[in-house]
Amino acid sequence: MDCRIFDGDVQMLKFTKITSKKSGAAPGTLVHVGERKTDQTRITVVDYFSDQFREREYKTFEIVEPLKDLPTTTWLNIDGIQDIELVEKIGKHFNIHPLTLEDILNTGQRPKVEEFEDYLYFVLKMLYVDEKTHEIRSEQVSLVLGKNFLISFQEVRGDVFEFVRERLRKGKGRIRKGGTDYLAYALVDSVVDHYFTILEKIGVAIEDIEEDLLADSTADTMQSIHTMKRELIYLRKQVWPLREVINTVTKQELDLVDQKTVLFFRDVYDHTIQIIDTIESYRDILSGMLDLYLSTVSNQMNEVMKVLTIIATIFIPITFVAGIYGMNFKFMPELEWRWGYLGVWGLIAFIVLLMLVFFKRKKWL
Repeated sequence: MDCRIFDGDVQMLKFTKITSKKSGAAPGTLVHVGERKTDQTRITVVDYFSDQFREREYKTFEIVEPLKDLPTTTWLNIDGIQDIELVEKIGKHFNIHPLTLEDILNTGQRPKVEEFEDYLYFVLKMLYVDEKTHEIRSEQVSLVLGKNFLISFQEVRGDVFEFVRERLRKGKGRIRKGGTDYLAYALVDSVVDHYFTILEKIGVAIEDIEEDLLADSTADTMQSIHTMKRELIYLRKQVWPLREVINTVTKQELDLVDQKTVLFFRDVYDHTIQIIDTIESYRDILSGMLDLYLSTVSNQMNEVMKVLTIIATIFIPITFVAGIYGMNFKFMPELEWRWGYLGVWGLIAFIVLLMLVFFKRKKWL
């Protein structure tokens, strides 16, 4: 089984975040913290209403600025958050608090939702599997939900939102009529639904480990189990706070989220619960597999010790006989026997055979 998806060094990087760049800086200081995943920043704008749709890609933010005052719904997506100047311009134009901009640039944020006077701020973790290295990677997605606009900040180009864009292009369902709160729901739902894809891949990997465990238990099998458990801990770390984020949206009366949209967020909440239950089930399965591995190793050791004990037990009387026969006394009567040597070997063979029959009846063999 290819276990590169659970590489140990990558796991350590997931649980540790580099924050030294922020040490000593004043609150609201805009510094990009995290891995620089791309050198290019892309600005994509989707502007739509119930009967119209426009999707364009821009090179500068100045061209996008007039869209704020239009009555249509605007989805502004930024791929690449390392451009601090661009993030600062967006913050000033849409009146986003400096602390929010600071969180957008810090990719080590915990999933959360914060309510401000003019907008809601969501932090999500988008997970995907690298097709080349087979490693699970995480990308922070920040959503700023305003009255008639939604801004999404991503670390790198490429996401799980293509199905949402396709629905907007074709005008299917209620997405064009639902407003920015429904668009925010659609994006959050896409992130959560993709977690099921990750869990499906992990489920297949667990089945492979179980087959290896039953076929031939090795140290690599135990390592795979341990790294898999760490992977599930990491997933739980991403999903568990998201449950609280969705719960906050459904329980609190937020001005920017319509009650009709709250019903859809409740469905996402149910999905997060299902994901957490699946993760816990996988962890229980892995714990059982680890116990089975340890039991298998212990049984194998017991088999080895049983064989060694039987050999040692057989040689105890043989050693006794040989010890007596090897005593160098002058007046030993057996020394003059013509068939004494063969008799001793016959006695040894008889003792071995008798003990083997005894072990067999005791079901030790």
